[in-house]
Amino acid sequence: MDWAHLADKLVLWIRGQVVSAGCKGMVVGMSGGLDSSVVAVLCQRAFPQGVLGVLMPCYSCQEDSEHAQAVASKFSIPTRVVLLDSVIDVLLGTLPSDGAEPSLSQLAKANLKVRLRMLTLYYFANQLNYLVVGSSNRSELSVGYFTKYGDGGVDILPLGNLVKGQVRELAGFLGIPQSIIDKPPSAGLWPGQADEGELGFSYEELDRYLVTGQASGGLREKIEPRIVASAHKRLPPPVASF
Repeated sequence: MDWAHLADKLVLWIRGQVVSAGCKGMVVGMSGGLDSSVVAVLCQRAFPQGVLGVLMPCYSCQEDSEHAQAVASKFSIPTRVVLLDSVIDVLLGTLPSDGAEPSLSQLAKANLKVRLRMLTLYYFANQLNYLVVGSSNRSELSVGYFTKYGDGGVDILPLGNLVKGQVRELAGFLGIPQSIIDKPPSAGLWPGQADEGELGFSYEELDRYLVTGQASGGLREKIEPRIVASAHKRLPPPVASF
C-alpha cells in the first residue's frame, strides 16, 4: 500500500469533516497507544494550529503517559493533562456494587473510566468548537471491542476502515516511536490487561479474517458471535416504528 497517499487522503478527509461541521479544529484523547498516536499525528497534519491532545490518566500505567507525551513532543501537539483518579474514586464511592459478579464489576469499572474520558473530551470540544476524533480501527469496531458511549462516543473515526496491521504500518510511515508500535496492544483498563488476551485471538488472526474471510473453524466460532452480539454498538439506537 502507498502509505504516503493514504496519509494524505486521511488528512484531507479529516480536514473536510471539520470544515463541513463548521468547527475550528479537533480534540483527541492521547493514551500512549498505537491508534491514538496515529490519529493525533494525522490531526496535527490536518490542522497544525487546531488540534488538542488530552491525556487522561485514571490509575494508568506511567509508561503510557510517557509514550503519549513523547508523541506530543515529537510532533508539536499541544496537550492538556486531566487526572481522573479522584473523579472515579468519588463515583465508585457513590455507586452501589452489591451483588455484582466480580468479572462484571471489573468491566463496569473499566467502562466507567472510558466514559469519563469521553465526557472530558467533549468538555474541551464544546469550549473550543472542536470535533472529538476517535481512534478505533476496523478490527476493534468489527467485534465491538470498544466502550459504547465511551471511546465509541466520538464525532469521526479516521481509522475505521483500517485493520490493526494497517494502522501499525501507517504508524511506521508517520514516524511514531518504535516503542509504541512494538508494545502489546492494551487499553490500560487494569494492571496486566491485554487486548488479545481478552479477545481470545490475535489481531493478526482477526485482520486476516476481515480482509480475506479466511479462518479456521475454531477461530470463526470465536469471531463471528462477537460480530453479531456487538451489532448494536455500531448502530444508532433503534426507534420503534409505531
